[in-house]
Amino acid sequence: MATQRRLMALAAACCVACRPTPAGAATQNAQVTASIAKPLTLTSLQNLDLGTITLKPGTWSGATVAISRAGVFSCSSTNLICTGPTQVARYKVTGTNKQTVFITAPNVTLVNQADSTKNLTLVVDNPGQLVLTSSGEPGVNFDLGGSITLSSTAASGTYQGTFNVTVDYQ
Repeated sequence: MATQRRLMALAAACCVACRPTPAGAATQNAQVTASIAKPLTLTSLQNLDLGTITLKPGTWSGATVAISRAGVFSCSSTNLICTGPTQVARYKVTGTNKQTVFITAPNVTLVNQADSTKNLTLVVDNPGQLVLTSSGEPGVNFDLGGSITLSSTAASGTYQGTFNVTVDYQ
């Protein structure tokens, strides 16, 4: 029995001696973060209106009618008479507080409703971006303006088009 105990102790000592030792293992911690943003919503609140534009006689070109996104209307050409109410297009965006939102709104093709072969181009006045000041409601309103350039050959009629507005986080 003593011999058996000695053999067992010797075997245990060999197992401990044969076991590999760790080669100076190291542990390092890193921070993990995740930013969650509410989905953006976009609501149209009012349409853009450049009023009624009357062309004066003669041959001319390059007369511009515009409304800035700040609501400043311009019809300063002597070849035009502008009347009626005007207004900017207005939208509301909601999302996550303090996030920057980019606004994309390409130029708009305005089609004459009496003759679809006659078009004008509305060059859009777009703020480009804004910072949300609240999460969810009430959201932030922004305006779009634009300008059209006319000539004496512009066809009579009502011209209509549709804004293609997109909002996205930075």
